[in-house]
Amino acid sequence: MTTGMWQWLAEGDAVTWGTVAVMLLMSVLSWVVILYKLWFMAAARRNLPKAVDAFWQMPDLTQAQAAVQKIDSQGLVQPMADAVAQVADSSRDGSLAQRAAQGQRLMRSLRARLGSAASQLQWGQTLLATIGATAPFVGLLGTVWGIHHALGTLAGSGQVDIAQLAGPVGEALVMTAAGLAVALPAVLAYNLLGRSASQLEALLEGFAHDLHAQFGADAPQRSL
Repeated sequence: MTTGMWQWLAEGDAVTWGTVAVMLLMSVLSWVVILYKLWFMAAARRNLPKAVDAFWQMPDLTQAQAAVQKIDSQGLVQPMADAVAQVADSSRDGSLAQRAAQGQRLMRSLRARLGSAASQLQWGQTLLATIGATAPFVGLLGTVWGIHHALGTLAGSGQVDIAQLAGPVGEALVMTAAGLAVALPAVLAYNLLGRSASQLEALLEGFAHDLHAQFGADAPQRSL
């Protein structure tokens, strides 16, 4: 079967080889994204709660920033801690009006940092969803075209029996199986990693809410 498959590919045209190349590219891209995100998510799930706890355990913002920087290797919590410190520094010697507006400035800054963190967590999800949705159809296209090509070849050979037809058609159907083999890991990874990303986003949103509640009305105060 393997020899026949290689022979079938060798006799294929540009559409056959193009389909194989597209599925191979999809498979490589999906596994690169999956492996990277598995590592990233595992590190984030381990470090993010530690960084948040370390922030609140420090006596002032300067030490809190330093503590978070040592733990938050993914850069999810550090930008929020920096945003609080920046607003605190800009409002410390300002007028009462400036201090009154600090809550809005902090909210905008935290929202921007939260959006950046969400983008990091959601990176690659669109690619996985696209591959999971399209790979079966690419494989089906390869199957249909392979059967069409095989029937055209056999038709020119005169009398055709079922034994002659079974081999080329069976080899073409492998393309459908290949499409499913590419799509299934992408779909499973999309669902599992998406759930993990949502949980981490919820934790970051809670941290941002706590920061705004603590420092939104009194940025000049440096103690926690």
